Amino acid sequence: MQPISKIITYILLPVFLLGIKPIYAQKQTFEIKNGQFLDKGKPVQIHSGEMHYARIPKPYWRHRLQMLKAMGLNTVATYVFWNYHNTAPGVWDFTSENHNLAEFIKLAKEEGLYVILRPGPYACAEWEFGGYPWWLQKNKDLVIRTNNKPFLDSCKVYINKLAEQVSSLQISKGGPIVMVQVENEFGSYVSQRQDIPMEQHRAYNQAIQQMLISAGFTGPFFTSDGSWLFEDGAISGILPTANGEGNIDNLKKTVDKYHDGKGPYMVAEFYPGWLDHWAEPFVRIGTDEIVKQTEKYLQNGVHFNFYMAHGGTNFGFTSGANYNEEHDIQPDITSYDYDAPVSESGWATPKYMALRELIKKYVKYPVPAIPAQIPVITIPDIPLSRTVDLADLKKDIKPVSNDSPLTFEALNQGYGYVLYSKRFTQPLSGTLHLNGLRDYALVYVNGKKIGELNRVDKKYNLPVTIPFNGILEILVENLGRINYGAEIPNNTKGIISPVLINDFEITGSWQMYSLPLTSVPNLQKYTSKNTIGKPTFYTGTFELDKIGDTFLNMSSWGKGIVFINGHHLGRYWNAGPQQTLYVPGCWLTKGKNEVVIFEQQNDVAQTVLKTVEKPVLDK
Repeated sequence: MQPISKIITYILLPVFLLGIKPIYAQKQTFEIKNGQFLDKGKPVQIHSGEMHYARIPKPYWRHRLQMLKAMGLNTVATYVFWNYHNTAPGVWDFTSENHNLAEFIKLAKEEGLYVILRPGPYACAEWEFGGYPWWLQKNKDLVIRTNNKPFLDSCKVYINKLAEQVSSLQISKGGPIVMVQVENEFGSYVSQRQDIPMEQHRAYNQAIQQMLISAGFTGPFFTSDGSWLFEDGAISGILPTANGEGNIDNLKKTVDKYHDGKGPYMVAEFYPGWLDHWAEPFVRIGTDEIVKQTEKYLQNGVHFNFYMAHGGTNFGFTSGANYNEEHDIQPDITSYDYDAPVSESGWATPKYMALRELIKKYVKYPVPAIPAQIPVITIPDIPLSRTVDLADLKKDIKPVSNDSPLTFEALNQGYGYVLYSKRFTQPLSGTLHLNGLRDYALVYVNGKKIGELNRVDKKYNLPVTIPFNGILEILVENLGRINYGAEIPNNTKGIISPVLINDFEITGSWQMYSLPLTSVPNLQKYTSKNTIGKPTFYTGTFELDKIGDTFLNMSSWGKGIVFINGHHLGRYWNAGPQQTLYVPGCWLTKGKNEVVIFEQQNDVAQTVLKTVEKPVLDK
């Protein structure tokens, strides 16, 4: 038997001869210790910017990460949206197009950025349903965001699936993920849901923490709340971070109280801009204000994450919604520009340039040059050669019949539109009451538009006159599920309560036609026609000899959605403030391109689609 020391020498000698360090010497660590963040034992400051891979076309991920790096940041933070990956019960997508989260994280590492992972399960983020899958609501025993076994069981499945994709990318295993958030802004939810016992809130929050650990996430973990909400949102032994806290003394005092009297001190959401709703003014925050606050953080060793550094776009039906006393719903606009330092289309704004110059004065690491801006083009007016009446598509959709209207969820539909239709065997006049509207409706009698109802403006009633053998049709749109506040658990869509005319409930043989429109419908077989006031599809083609980003000018249109080459760009609405839709050049092709527009109001017949060089988001 040889001496153990000689055996070890034989094992390690080839390793050293090859110039490779033993495995135990390669181990990377990122930890919270002595009031600091330590990377391999050395103090490090986190200068982070938030961007969400789901809101950026995949071919542009690297460009946007390089924009963060060139702003002087060393970290990127991203939410993970459960519903973006769990697209139907038992169906998971972590590989197609923008869904490849692991690739986004690897690109961040290649660009020399740490990654802060914010897995939820609740995200908020002005995203549809705050990231929850819509179909959770189909389980009547499941209660969202509480210590409820069916809900926690679903959360566990999600967290385990996520861990399979990204737990190997933690810094302890050679990846760039340095921190993982537990839940999100839970103290805020506790304050809004005082009807739930505090012990149940705490049990839920701790259950999420334990799921993350059991799935293989090692941390460091953190929570994120307004500093005045730490009492309900903080978890013992986990770093609390303060959202929107500009007062350094308040930040340090509050973190000390809930973190054994020491830091590190971090503002996990520092807002250089703000969110925007349809039919409300676009919010702008001045550059000077943001630069001054950033310098305070830099001077005082405060770690920060710009929320958002780059917002991107709510493509498709991914926009969420808020609500307040004046509006039963406040749907978010398609653009998630956020007045962020990096604009929706990836441009360096004056705010970006000012922050870059400031940060360069304080950081010790090199700040690279700003990457070249992606080219912008305009396209000659695109002729809209064909139009298809929604009523023709309706003929090929098998309706669901029920005594009373059914919700989207009961129809097994998450997004888009449902056309509710009812034939009357007797004439009826009076006031139509649609108090259960979720969220926007166009109302027709015998194919003629008689009005619009709208949850945004609390407009639920209009006069109707239905003749003998008349047909009442109500085209209902889901404007995005609420993503913040006590109403999160109440997020079914469509018509969710009885339809009344005067005080008479309208029942019997309601026909419901599902129109999810998450992808382009096949319009080829339909005859081209266009009737003013009726929902209509417009189609056109155009040729390009060079590609670049552009912006569709929707200012003369009413309300609807647009597809370019099959990509769902999102909603437009003449309610403003957004008047253009961003078209990423990577979704265009040299040669033939196709556009499809679903125009719901169709009060004006359109003949061409125009583009512009700059977005209009604030009219």
